[in-house]
Amino acid sequence: MTTFGAVAEWRLPPLRRATLWIPQWFAKKAIFNSPLEAAMAFPHLQQPSFLLASLKADSINKPFAQQCQDLVKVIEDFPAKELHTIFPWLVESIFGSLDGVLVGWNLRCLQGRVNPVEYSIVMEFLDPGGPMMKLVYKLQAEDYKFDFPVSYLPGPVKASIQECILPDSPLYHNKVQFTPAGGLGLNLALNPFEYYIFFFALSLITQKPLPVSLHVRTSDCAYFILVDRYLSWFLPTEGSVPPPLSSSPGGTSPSPPPRTPTMPFASYGLHHTSLLKRHISHQTSVNADPASHEIWRSETLLQVFVEMWLHHYSLEMYQKMQSPHAKESFTPTEEHVLVVRLLLKHLHAFANSLKPEQASLSAHSHATSPLEEFKRAAVPRFVQQKLYLFLQHCFGHWPLDASFRAVLEMWLSYLQPWRYAPDKQAPGSDSQPRCVSEKWAPFVQENLLMYTKLFVGFLNRALRTDLVSPKHALMVFRVAKVFAQPNLAEMIQKGEQLFLEPELVIPHRQHRLFTAPTFTGSFLSPWPPAVTDASFKVKSHVYSLEGQDCKYTPMFGPEARTLVLRLAQLITQAKHTAKSISDQCAESPAGHSFLSWLGFSSMDTNGSYTANDLDEMGQDSVRKTDEYLEKALEYLRQIFRLSEAQLRQFTLALGTTQDENGKKQLPDCIVGEDGLILTPLGQYQIINGLRRFEIEYQGDPELQPIRSYEIASLVRTLFRLSSAINHRFAGQMAALCSRDDFLGSFCRYHLTEPGLASRHLLSPVGRRQVAGHTRGPRLSLRFLGSYRTLVSLLLAFFVASLFCVGPLPCTLLLTLGYVLYASAMTLLTERGKLHQP
Repeated sequence: MTTFGAVAEWRLPPLRRATLWIPQWFAKKAIFNSPLEAAMAFPHLQQPSFLLASLKADSINKPFAQQCQDLVKVIEDFPAKELHTIFPWLVESIFGSLDGVLVGWNLRCLQGRVNPVEYSIVMEFLDPGGPMMKLVYKLQAEDYKFDFPVSYLPGPVKASIQECILPDSPLYHNKVQFTPAGGLGLNLALNPFEYYIFFFALSLITQKPLPVSLHVRTSDCAYFILVDRYLSWFLPTEGSVPPPLSSSPGGTSPSPPPRTPTMPFASYGLHHTSLLKRHISHQTSVNADPASHEIWRSETLLQVFVEMWLHHYSLEMYQKMQSPHAKESFTPTEEHVLVVRLLLKHLHAFANSLKPEQASLSAHSHATSPLEEFKRAAVPRFVQQKLYLFLQHCFGHWPLDASFRAVLEMWLSYLQPWRYAPDKQAPGSDSQPRCVSEKWAPFVQENLLMYTKLFVGFLNRALRTDLVSPKHALMVFRVAKVFAQPNLAEMIQKGEQLFLEPELVIPHRQHRLFTAPTFTGSFLSPWPPAVTDASFKVKSHVYSLEGQDCKYTPMFGPEARTLVLRLAQLITQAKHTAKSISDQCAESPAGHSFLSWLGFSSMDTNGSYTANDLDEMGQDSVRKTDEYLEKALEYLRQIFRLSEAQLRQFTLALGTTQDENGKKQLPDCIVGEDGLILTPLGQYQIINGLRRFEIEYQGDPELQPIRSYEIASLVRTLFRLSSAINHRFAGQMAALCSRDDFLGSFCRYHLTEPGLASRHLLSPVGRRQVAGHTRGPRLSLRFLGSYRTLVSLLLAFFVASLFCVGPLPCTLLLTLGYVLYASAMTLLTERGKLHQP
């Protein structure tokens, strides 16, 4: 199959043309252009392997559009008995191999604006109602099974199965195939729909990350759009799931019953049983109720997406990862996070599409459709725990750069289900955030850790980032704005009060064991009695995600409040720093910059540079940073009820960052045995650009690193030339510089390094004179290797040519002008020395 995008194409090795037995009386008259045409002429006379060999051969020789046309004909014409042999190869050809070696059709790079023809063909072929899904349903009706290696499953699932413990998710129940080798070489026996969705979901994980140089917008790629189409098809917000399409012209085929027990809300407890016991205990009737057939595809799709994309960390693994020496087992990419965010947004819309009367009915009765039950249980039963561990890992291990914005927006999307409710209100004209309805209080309480512990984790990240950067300032603003929505902070605080409520207040709950909700059986099994005790529900949620011995840090407690005050102080300091940079830019006149570029002002030989986004983006960036930080500070004040007096103290404290001479002090540090040691405050000051050490180059100016405004090869050549001249005429130059007349002063001005005698080695601890050798007079030609010098000379020659002055006279005029300038500077220098004490 053909590969699209920037990734190199993969090709299968050439295959021999398979021979086809056909009647000799027809062979003399029939002419076939390819083995596939011959196979399609006699679909019932072929060996199954011949069809596969024909398709492999055509994948090398035919263009992609023709390959897809042939596949559509094959799917329509051939029976399932022969199609099942090509199904694993076709799935791997599309989504790539599980080891990432083969990239398949490279759906993650295929974009409509870059490859419009191939894009439209792929989207039509892989559409939920397209030919590929027809093939899936055709094989599904015949009860075919396909082996999927356990070794490619997410880490916790693979480890659990290899230890003969069945994972909690019902997705794996009654699917593990034992081998004589024991835990090695285990496979899952999957039906065609499961096999297809497994490969589709894992192709996001197993394929190599996109190159940094390849700028691909994830939301425009075929893979991202297919995920959206599959979610809209199998998790509909309106109506029911469309029935599977039949490949025969007679109409739709009935949906086959699930080949494994359907237990969507089953077995999320903390205690594992053996694999054999789990198999026996979950042998339920497959055909318990025909109504289960309505959502088995929806349930399978959601479980596969959650397992493959989120279930990379278990509670035990998460607790081990808290150690600073722990190695990361799985590192998600930004593309991965964006796809998960798409899943979460659609799940909120799917769950909120349950009408109010249906929601109240399903909460007190079982006379509801399976789809309605599934909508109610999809997020809390399938997503919550795995998403929490996934977010915890991202908050603790993601790099401290702007790419964290993807994780942040995914988190904020989950925290705001009301944004995806069908009855959401349009924002008002006064741009004031609307109040969060009290009906969302149960969601906030049942997801308390998502709000509180992850908020504290974000505070710790924000304190270690450069808040002067507009991108980092925007992230702080986004989080503060979401949590400052009216009534949200009060609901979070109420949830914390329910969790911290003393257990002795309610005697009948003293001996309760707080565990994760455990539901067994199918989705039509009787639901456990609804828990009306709000405090118990909150505690059950916290202990199921963090364990029985967790230490909870309240979001509105003293520890978190201290972090908020530190963040408010850093925001104030970052605003001051941004304003200082803006003032420095405004004080630099354009003329001064132009003369400096031409070389008529002093050049910075120390190479000091304060790296920051503001230096690259200019005044507009300063304005945005100040606006984001100002609003974020106001939102934090509203959330945590900070007083104006506290914020004014931070502003007044900035005056201490300057000494009596108006120069910035050194970063906060202490003196240790080996020199200065930065304190945490000093680290924050350096990160946010509030203070810095003054760094000056103390070596030989001729040996400074080549700058960006210099020609590297020319600088090296001029250095060799000046070194040869200095070595050859060292004695003569020393004699000239030792004279007491004007010629001696003129030579000392050009041949002696300025300020050499007064140079010091600077240290924050103290100062000491330069020790050791002194350099004699020498000639430096490095200034001729600068782009500015060469452009200035070319500009002078160009202006001279406009006045009909040739190159030689122009050179003489420039030389004469410089001699006069140097003579004047020599006299001024000598006069300055005479007036020195």
